[in-house]
Amino acid sequence: MEAWPRLPAGFQFGVATAAYQIEGGVDADGRGRSVWDTFSHTPGRTRDGDTGDVVCDSHHRYSQDVALIAGLGAQAYRFSVAWPRVQPDGRGAVNRPGLDYYSRLVDALLEVGIEPVVTLFHWDLPQALEDAGGWLNRDTARFADYAGTAHAALGDRVPTWITLNEPFVHTTFGYGWGTHAPGRRLGLGALVAAHHQLLGHGLAVQALRADGLCGRIGITNACTPVRAASAEPADVAAAARYDAVANGFYNDPVLLGRYPAELAELAPAVDLSAVRAGDLAVIAAPLDFLGINYYFPTRVRAATGGDPMGADRVPIEGVADRVRLAGRARRPARAAGRAVRPVRRCGAPDLHDLERCGLSPRTG
Repeated sequence: MEAWPRLPAGFQFGVATAAYQIEGGVDADGRGRSVWDTFSHTPGRTRDGDTGDVVCDSHHRYSQDVALIAGLGAQAYRFSVAWPRVQPDGRGAVNRPGLDYYSRLVDALLEVGIEPVVTLFHWDLPQALEDAGGWLNRDTARFADYAGTAHAALGDRVPTWITLNEPFVHTTFGYGWGTHAPGRRLGLGALVAAHHQLLGHGLAVQALRADGLCGRIGITNACTPVRAASAEPADVAAAARYDAVANGFYNDPVLLGRYPAELAELAPAVDLSAVRAGDLAVIAAPLDFLGINYYFPTRVRAATGGDPMGADRVPIEGVADRVRLAGRARRPARAAGRAVRPVRRCGAPDLHDLERCGLSPRTG
């Protein structure tokens, strides 16, 4: 029988949630509406009309949830702060009862020896900001103001902070395909929203470091290793384009301070006119770690239809390709000479795949 891989010292097991998926309490303590409240209450948007109004009711049952996490033996709990619970309209006055809820949660975790890890944005944009254009509006990078407020309230007890969770997923499904909130269908035009999210990330890093509280700061990206379906030049080029949009667009500006050169081949579908002088320097603010969420690899061939990327995904059989998941994130880090610690959430099927990740063995 093949031996299980040995987990090195310092490996940390953790669990993770997102505010709208578990909290409920959508009208509690002055919380404002988010894009997911609007989306889920729109007929036909969710299966069976389900909403996040109650879900796990963690807003009222967080102490029970903490006990469950402790019972699992988890060492860390990554949760997201709901922006509309802290700033109901996304700007202006702070809703103190909303912040107090997260303060109680943090204290409960620390009491049982669980490290709190905070994600500041897990896709629940205040609806008032969406009404003003959402992430398509550069002004939404005011996210940094909210980030600084949350950090000032919790940073004395929370050692690890994630600015954005998976901006690729939020952009693609929320602004590109319209299957997530806010439900826009812009295709590659959605990358304007991605740029403004990354700008908000960079500004948030500045805000989190400004208050003098200690802590590790990073961003979490969803990464997929992209491979060509064959050695044919057209397939290789299609894979490079797909990789640039799915991985490079989110990792390269953070680590290298530039967008991938392959995007030039996708003009005019990819419009980078939203990028202003100085933006990329802000986005590339130094980080303490890079979070990597990994679910599956991607195999690509040249498109047979009118796909704007000129790339079609093809099925992958078996698990042999579930390796080197961090390759696309590591390359720009090495190129920049940056010592960025990877923090991982993995959808791989077993610990053998974790061993093949090629990452520092730490997960939140």
